[in-house]
Amino acid sequence: RRLPCEPSRMMKTQVAAGQSAQAHTVIATPRPLGPRGSVVCHASQASSRASVSSVAPVRVPKQQRARGESVKTHVAEPVAAPSSSDVTVAIDNNADPKYTVVAISAPNKPGLLSAISGVFRDLSVDVGKAAVNADDANVSDQFFVTSGGAKITEAAQIDAIKQAVQAVLGYKSSLGGATRPKFGAAAGKGGVATLMDTYKQNDVLSIQESIIGHVEYTMARSRYRFDDFECYQATALSLRDRLVESWNDTQTYFKEQDPKRVYYLSMEFLMGRSLLNTLYNLDVAEPYAEALREMGYNLETISEKERDAALGNGGLGRLAACFLDSMATLNLPAWGYGIRYQYGMFKQNILNGFQHEQPDYWLTFGNAWEIERLIVSYPVKFYGHVSTETVDGRQVFKWNPGEQVTAVAYDNPIPGFGTRNCINLRLWAAKPSKEFDLEAFNTGDYVAAILSKQRAETLSSVLYPDDRTYEGKELRLKQQYFFVAASLQDVMTRFKAKHGTQWDLLPEKACFQLNDTHPTIAVAELTRLLVDVEGLAWDHAWGIVTKCLNYTNHTVMPEALEKWPVKVMGKMLPRHMEIIEIINDGWTKWLESHTKDAAKVEAMSIIHTNPWNKDEWLVNMAYLAVVGGAHVNGVAAIHSEIVKNEILNDFYQIFPSKFQNKTNGVTPRRWLAWCNPELSALITDTIGDGWINDMERLKELRKYATDKAFQAKWAAVKRQKKAKLAELIKRVHGQDVNMDSLFDIQIKRIHEYKRQYLNVLSIIYRYKQLKAMSPAERKKAVPRVSIIGGKAASAYDMAKRIIRLVNAVGQKINNDPDTKDYLRLYFLPDYNVTLAETIIPGAELSQHISTAGTEASGTSNMKFQMNGCLIIGTWDGANIEIAEETGVEECFIFGVKAEEINQLRKDRKAFKTDPRWDELMADIEGGMFGDKEYFKPLVDSVHNMKVGNDWFLLANDFASYLDAQAEVDRCYKDQAEWTRRSIMYTAGSGKFSSDRTIREYAEDIWDVKPSRPAAN
Repeated sequence: RRLPCEPSRMMKTQVAAGQSAQAHTVIATPRPLGPRGSVVCHASQASSRASVSSVAPVRVPKQQRARGESVKTHVAEPVAAPSSSDVTVAIDNNADPKYTVVAISAPNKPGLLSAISGVFRDLSVDVGKAAVNADDANVSDQFFVTSGGAKITEAAQIDAIKQAVQAVLGYKSSLGGATRPKFGAAAGKGGVATLMDTYKQNDVLSIQESIIGHVEYTMARSRYRFDDFECYQATALSLRDRLVESWNDTQTYFKEQDPKRVYYLSMEFLMGRSLLNTLYNLDVAEPYAEALREMGYNLETISEKERDAALGNGGLGRLAACFLDSMATLNLPAWGYGIRYQYGMFKQNILNGFQHEQPDYWLTFGNAWEIERLIVSYPVKFYGHVSTETVDGRQVFKWNPGEQVTAVAYDNPIPGFGTRNCINLRLWAAKPSKEFDLEAFNTGDYVAAILSKQRAETLSSVLYPDDRTYEGKELRLKQQYFFVAASLQDVMTRFKAKHGTQWDLLPEKACFQLNDTHPTIAVAELTRLLVDVEGLAWDHAWGIVTKCLNYTNHTVMPEALEKWPVKVMGKMLPRHMEIIEIINDGWTKWLESHTKDAAKVEAMSIIHTNPWNKDEWLVNMAYLAVVGGAHVNGVAAIHSEIVKNEILNDFYQIFPSKFQNKTNGVTPRRWLAWCNPELSALITDTIGDGWINDMERLKELRKYATDKAFQAKWAAVKRQKKAKLAELIKRVHGQDVNMDSLFDIQIKRIHEYKRQYLNVLSIIYRYKQLKAMSPAERKKAVPRVSIIGGKAASAYDMAKRIIRLVNAVGQKINNDPDTKDYLRLYFLPDYNVTLAETIIPGAELSQHISTAGTEASGTSNMKFQMNGCLIIGTWDGANIEIAEETGVEECFIFGVKAEEINQLRKDRKAFKTDPRWDELMADIEGGMFGDKEYFKPLVDSVHNMKVGNDWFLLANDFASYLDAQAEVDRCYKDQAEWTRRSIMYTAGSGKFSSDRTIREYAEDIWDVKPSRPAAN
């Protein structure tokens, strides 16, 4: 009989309770076909079944496994007292004609029923039925058992059963893992409530059994042979089991306690890989690593088999992921809602220096972390027309859709750190309402037969489809409404299950955070559901809506402040267009009653004309969110001031109390503790481990910033992480880099306002300077390795030209024998979370050089800061607050200020450019890097004021930028000073934990309190 790898509960309890007077000996032999040397323990055939069950499994040392030797081991000494007089075990063969009845009575304890089940299993006793009678204090159960299909009559076997069961009953502590909380939902569930009343154990053998179990039973693979990817899948499923336990307990607790919940709606959740993050958050990384090592696998190797979840593009989605981590860690009753994209943004390939987009098939082999909820689905409607009818004397609007799809839920458990709280990210996949048109198929129209299926599934296929065409605009709006409609229906279904139609309670039980303008159609949808579906009067419904919704503005860029053509909105969502018109009509009438300024009323109208096309009317989604929401917030101090004083100033004048600032943050778990374990260990050794959930404690590092011994340790860690980044460069580009070089990084979405172009110009300038130097002079220069990474939106032509320029410049300078030892430039393709986790810890200088007033906050700057990377940047976004926390003198700040921008743009044509700038423009235009015709629009956009306008003021900031770069070189030559600054950056990063941000949201906007089951 094959024995499980986990020591049975009976083994543990019998030995611990002292039931064996002498140590048993077992002969263990290597499992002949175990994967990569893994061992399953086998007992000597000479041992009786009873004694087998009392022997702990053996781990065979690797050297002896290799030689095929047998190993003898002994059970540890007894550590606990045997059963008390309160314990009785009676075995009766007369009470039932078919079964032997084992009756027990004993004090109850967590894990007891599972432990008794384990005893019967190990003794080859089959339980035919059971009568379980238990409360919190005592158990009085009957088990109807057989062995080999017959009653148990042998005295020795009866005695063995009795002793083993008594050992379990007499054990004083909890059996199994940590005790799970008890809920009212367990009432009346009998034995079901006690079968899984402890959490899964996380010892090495339990983990191995769990992994092997998934290999065989879930994946139906041979337990003797499975590759690294299959090992990853089984390991992920094993971890998911543990997440599900906490997820179920958390959700049951929320349901019973009924706290106010926050629902975070976002088009993006850039989660990255989950395996290592989950291991660390659950604090089981070490036993899992050891379990895999003993099985012949390497944790780091199998973690590389996981695909990044392609659910986002840049900072917006990564911020949402950080927020979920913090909500879980802070024990907030929260859920995230988004879309389960089949292909995500796209996979970026670089061919001949040009970006090419390929589908990101991240779901090809499934997603081990998600839980498909086929029973959780909602209809989502599009197109059609609106009709009216009279019901009970009131006019009722009925939306008659022309198309309908089904939103199906996929749940992704999100664990907190230092807590068993596990919240949920629910993603929606679009499925057809009618899977297959059999009639069309039977008449020979095979394409039409599957057309509805394809049309539906297109909805959740790709993140941010190209919206240059009318069809692209339609699809993007469709996506936004699709996930908002499904999410609101889901929340309202949950609310009605508890509170029925007491809709006045909704603001006390649910609030929604709209992450940028993408989900702001929620204003119209929630109104529609309350009025048209639930039958509330308009004013009643509107009063509820305006208390539930909150809007975060993430950008000042016009393309992100969405304005949908009325024509598109009216065709796709006819009832919503009517509702928006009603909202706008009431809003403008209210304005007219409070101001005589007709121009202001027109400017603040939610529906207005397109300034570039007077024949087109637009719906301003940001305005809709402000009018229909309870709060509006920016994401950095300077950005919130711009929102209040420029973008939404008219609204701020009317609703000043609606507007707040919530400076962004990033989770310190993933972005310092887990991605940089070496630096994390150094910090913990120096100030203790409480900093991970209390980042303000990092300030304690300041007193070590000038300590030479500490500086040496810090610099050694940084060099170790640089080496890992150098390995990544070699893997991608096949070139070694000078480890003494300054590693200079700019990784973010490619956009003109982020000014990767300015970075490239400075690199060209540095290259020309090096070329002009003598060999002796070059040796005195600071060597530099510059790295740029990021994706350009598929429809963004200018951003794609910038990528081509980066690669062209890199191709030239990386192969120039005069300079390649002193300057390199590499573009790292397909930038994602996993790449960032290698790049950021190894970075020494990071560039955050957007035009002042254009970057709302930025979060990559915070990640770099946490990892002790110095910043060169403009006085923009969170750079300002980072400088304030770190010390302005520690940063390399350059460029014009936000308040100067408007005037400088007006004066740009008359601006006298720096001669060095003019020379670089001539070099690019003249073909120094090839493709001069392709690069000409880039040159014209910033240099030829008859064609372009240099909107982001690269020329104005160029000289100041070069001065800042020269200061970087001077500082880097003094390594003690550079290391001191590096320490100061990490020491000043506490404010930028997303824990602080979420705590502020919870207190100031959501009014949501922590809620978690009591720890056991």
